[in-house]
Amino acid sequence: MTAPIIRHLTDLRACTKGWHRAEETIGVVPTMGALHDGHLSLVAAAKAACDRVIVTIFVNPKQFNQSTDLDNYPRTEEEDARKLARFEVDAIYVPDVMQIYPEGFATNVSVGGMTDVLCGAHRRGHFDGVATVVTKLFTQTSADKAFFGEKDFQQLMVVRRLARDLDLGVEVVGCPTIREEDGLAMSSRNLLLSDRARVNASRLIEIMEDVVGQLGTGADFAPLQAKALTRLAAAGFTDIDYFELRACDTLALLARPSAPARLFAAAWLAGVRLIDNIDIPVPD
Repeated sequence: MTAPIIRHLTDLRACTKGWHRAEETIGVVPTMGALHDGHLSLVAAAKAACDRVIVTIFVNPKQFNQSTDLDNYPRTEEEDARKLARFEVDAIYVPDVMQIYPEGFATNVSVGGMTDVLCGAHRRGHFDGVATVVTKLFTQTSADKAFFGEKDFQQLMVVRRLARDLDLGVEVVGCPTIREEDGLAMSSRNLLLSDRARVNASRLIEIMEDVVGQLGTGADFAPLQAKALTRLAAAGFTDIDYFELRACDTLALLARPSAPARLFAAAWLAGVRLIDNIDIPVPD
């Protein structure tokens, strides 16, 4: 059964008011559409944990640094609705820009400390856009729980911090990265890859896993990083935004995984920016 598509905040709040009156928990899965199995795994997690589930679809202009990137972002609302039908979600919220940023909108939500590294260092203002729209969606949906994928780990950390700092009353749940058969992290941007680039894209996770394996033996990161950058260039990746080892909790740079850590990478392939990260256990 296809869930109702709600486009106006007043209609959404009419639903959520009744659900809360019935003491039902509301889960939200914020997305920008072009849904894939990674998104759907978040929907499944929300369905398992909550009485009611809202999936939001909003291509947030404040998250894009280039207008061409915004224009080219895939928009597949009808197909998204068909994919969600089997989950029997309670609402698909598809607001237009005026529902999120009405005329005269002048407020910006900024999270300090975690947003000036990794993607934040290369996409100025990106996480202000994320934090602002997520705050809006949390308040508009009246959600009790929100579900985000670990593929965008920095985003997950930023959202957790803003929810805590602003006392939004939302539990932010992180869910494992879902991957293609060849290991490539699922992303809506994968649709933009040519056939040839799609074959080469899996080299990113292959190289990352090789580095993680060597870190597990106690090796220092710096020489592994240098070798990995050379291998990525040979695989066709042009600009490497970052290939870094950082602490899970603070995103501080590490020379070796002496604390719970993750390996983070962002690289461009055939004009498409791919990101990924892998958890690294602390060596014995």
